[in-house]
Amino acid sequence: METEILYGEQTKLTARNMTFSDWRLKHFPEFIDAALNIKAACALANYRAGLLTEEKKDAIIAACKELRLGKYRNQFIVDVFHGGGGIGINMNFNEVIANKAGHDVHPVDDVNMSQSTSDFCHSAMRLALIYSTRSLKGVLRHMVETADIKMKEFEPYTTIARTCWQDGMQVSAGTIFEGFKETLEAMTDRFAKDIDDLHWVNMGYTVIGTGTGADPAYKREIEGALQDYLGLPMKMTKKPYVHAQYPVDLVTVSSDIKTISSILAKFAKDTRILSSGPEAGLHEWDIPAVQKGSSFFPGKVNPVIPEMMIQCDLLISGHDSIMQNALGMGEQHLNVWEELMGFLLLENVRWLRRATRQFDTRCVAGITLNEETIERNANASIPLVVAYKEEFGYEKLSDRIKKEGLKNVVASLRKRKAENRRK
Repeated sequence: METEILYGEQTKLTARNMTFSDWRLKHFPEFIDAALNIKAACALANYRAGLLTEEKKDAIIAACKELRLGKYRNQFIVDVFHGGGGIGINMNFNEVIANKAGHDVHPVDDVNMSQSTSDFCHSAMRLALIYSTRSLKGVLRHMVETADIKMKEFEPYTTIARTCWQDGMQVSAGTIFEGFKETLEAMTDRFAKDIDDLHWVNMGYTVIGTGTGADPAYKREIEGALQDYLGLPMKMTKKPYVHAQYPVDLVTVSSDIKTISSILAKFAKDTRILSSGPEAGLHEWDIPAVQKGSSFFPGKVNPVIPEMMIQCDLLISGHDSIMQNALGMGEQHLNVWEELMGFLLLENVRWLRRATRQFDTRCVAGITLNEETIERNANASIPLVVAYKEEFGYEKLSDRIKKEGLKNVVASLRKRKAENRRK
């Protein structure tokens, strides 16, 4: 049982004065790992710059490595939504690392050497998103593979297309999956590219992009230290004032997440509708029954997994809207709402990863065709009329339907089709 308290007075004050959401740092393990790695890389850079002793450098790095172990998560207690542009977050890390390091390591003079809250939190958030989106990209690509399998499985069967909820022409049953697969794949590729852009960070530029307070020797060393310690192609931004004032990269990734979520929600809605019934709905698809569908209707299979996916999309949409608004609230030289944006985005990544995996494995992979229903629908009236449109012409066929009625025209066309087959 963990009893040691590693955080100090500044952390306690933040937790006491500004806890309202109960979204604590400890609930974001990717951010904790990223922040600890950034602090360790900064210690390495300060040592290489001749600003930090080898003993303190080793103690800080060792503390950061040990703190990444799960048993220390409860040391990170501040509410992530607090005033001051993330200062409580930074001090929580500085105090915990210093106390764990020992060797007279000071939380500000040593752990926070050459840094500010702004460039530390900014860089840690980008690294956290790089970490957290790795598994999401894998989940999305697996969903693309599932859709591809279903597309090929359904392709030989013919069904009816619908536009504006009205009957349309005949179409392959695989086209719903083809559209979903191609769109999700393209958006996942775009998302991966935008995540790559997060390797640009502003360490060394301190509060507003001037670099005031960071030793020139440290500035020369920090990029290489980040790359060496993290094993990632981290690069120092060429536009520090942009990074301080306009965290557009976060909003761009959020927009990607929202778009991907909307793609999945659209397909979830299609799944919900196409599996409706079984007798009074469309019932072209059957979906897996993962649990009792109703406490009232025996045997009912409700689309609980697609509905979960749709709810996830609604929540993600709300967070994305907040982020868009927060971008415009970054007055003058520093956007102090960046941490709000980042933690909402981390939560969206987490939600999308979990919901997509469930939707994929517990629903989409198990969808089957109701062949009898789709065959009947494919041979409905409107597809037959569409098939003869080019032969008779749109206006002529429309006038005939108006005069004779759709039912009579369709009967005549069916008779004509049967005669043509006999010939």
